[in-house]
Amino acid sequence: MQRSTIKAWFLVHKWTSLVCTLFLLLLCVTGLPLVFGEEIAHLSEPHVDNPQPQAAHRNLDEQVSTAVAQYPGNVPLFVGWDWEGHTVYVNTGTEPATPPPQMKTALLDASSGEVLPAPQFNEGVMYFLYRLHTDLFLGLPGMLFMGAMGLLFAVAIISGLVLYGPFMRRQRFGTLRTGRSRRLAWLDLHNVIGVVTLGWALVVGITGAINTIAKPLETAWQSQQLGEFAARYAGQPRPTTLASLQAAVDTARAAEPGMRPAFVSFPGTGYSGDHHYGVFMQGNTSLTERLYRPVLIDATSGELTARPQLPTYMSVLLLSQPLHFGDYGKLPLKILWALLDLLTIAVLVSGLYLWFKRGSTEARVTEIERAEKTGGAA
Repeated sequence: MQRSTIKAWFLVHKWTSLVCTLFLLLLCVTGLPLVFGEEIAHLSEPHVDNPQPQAAHRNLDEQVSTAVAQYPGNVPLFVGWDWEGHTVYVNTGTEPATPPPQMKTALLDASSGEVLPAPQFNEGVMYFLYRLHTDLFLGLPGMLFMGAMGLLFAVAIISGLVLYGPFMRRQRFGTLRTGRSRRLAWLDLHNVIGVVTLGWALVVGITGAINTIAKPLETAWQSQQLGEFAARYAGQPRPTTLASLQAAVDTARAAEPGMRPAFVSFPGTGYSGDHHYGVFMQGNTSLTERLYRPVLIDATSGELTARPQLPTYMSVLLLSQPLHFGDYGKLPLKILWALLDLLTIAVLVSGLYLWFKRGSTEARVTEIERAEKTGGAA
């Protein structure tokens, strides 16, 4: 590369790294326990011991009545299933548009309807780490900001690879130039670990950036596709007497026999308009359980209204969310994700050390230029 090209790439790598490093450290540190969020939740949340495989599930309308009785004055918002834990959760709020931080959750045995003691999903240490990781407690602006940091991280990775590539052509992979200077040893360590984690870091950084625009994408889908069905009910008030929830789920299951219900949204929650139950079906495998198929059931008559297809951008979003935390491969993949997370922390810390031990830009460019020509020889 020409000297001017090296200098340009060096400046890109330097400033994109500096701007995002502290936030990336925050993301890596908070993301480490979140990788094992499901396992931690299973330790803290009760699950039904030895559930009978053939035990019939209790009627969902009765489950909702039991849940609402736990929080007088609230209305049901969402109903969902933990198929492995044999439980049903019911989210409630003071009104249909209640935001998630203000919802209350009741957890019930799927068969007996027994109310199980469980922490609220929007409370506790894990919720604090999740909010800190996703939006810094700033809502959508915080999400978009963290998404921008993820994109800067991707640029920093690519620019670092461009600078390291010419050096790698003249050296064995993993070369560490020890015995010369501490800063040079740290530089080689930074480069080697960066190359080892490059593919993973790019995937996690990009999927993280995609996840930060989840809310705008969901809003776009709701206004575009669900808006078409909502237009048929223009001028009609939101129903106050709802059809049987159990019948609505049975209708959705009959419409999608190869899938199982993941959760149901009540009218007014934003996921299914003001006049429908939204029964969101999922597959039975590690991959297909992430791809939801909404089935809209008229909340007054209980009749099937539509089975809208999720647009491509929603499918990309749904697939990127578990990939970001390594949820596809269960515990072995999560352990790998955690190890790569720790290595990325090492890259970030070594990068900060190199910045504190920095010389002039011209000196650094000369060093890279010499390494490209001689393979790192003095």
